[in-house]
Amino acid sequence: MINLTNQLTYLILDVHYQEENGKIIAHVAGVRFQGIEQNQILAEYQTTVSDVAPYESGQFYKREMPCLLALIEQVSQPYDVIIIDGYVWLDGVQKAGLGKYLYDHLNDKKPIIGIAKNQFCDISDEYAVWRGRSKHPLYVTSIGIDTLQAKDMVSKLAGEHRIPTIVTHVDRLGRK
Repeated sequence: MINLTNQLTYLILDVHYQEENGKIIAHVAGVRFQGIEQNQILAEYQTTVSDVAPYESGQFYKREMPCLLALIEQVSQPYDVIIIDGYVWLDGVQKAGLGKYLYDHLNDKKPIIGIAKNQFCDISDEYAVWRGRSKHPLYVTSIGIDTLQAKDMVSKLAGEHRIPTIVTHVDRLGRK
């Protein structure tokens, strides 16, 4: 297991979709950063994936994973941990989510932390992380890192609001 520290380098990823001429286009963004309480951005990445698979209920990873892999292939600088917008485990322990499928497809295995904004029906409040004064938690699951450690890290990420500053940053980058 890896110990989450300010010295590690993190790669946070996000994907936004839009329809163009009857096809779904994905705009993928990534940010390499260091630091937990204060994020130091080291690099930003963007790519576009054309003709993305349609959404399938319960099979979200089939649509999103090729997009994430396309961006990861562009990153030549080292990073220690991947952070995604979504679940690693849909039930917290064994029902694979996007992060688990991504982990399985990586040749160079990196720990993955999933930060989900909405509660999936099979996830318990044990995975909730409350930030700021929000009435709604984030849900954190992980692979290659102890979940309690991942939750603690997400609770300490820079920003006073429910959504950490670095999550908002990569989200905006993907919408450009």
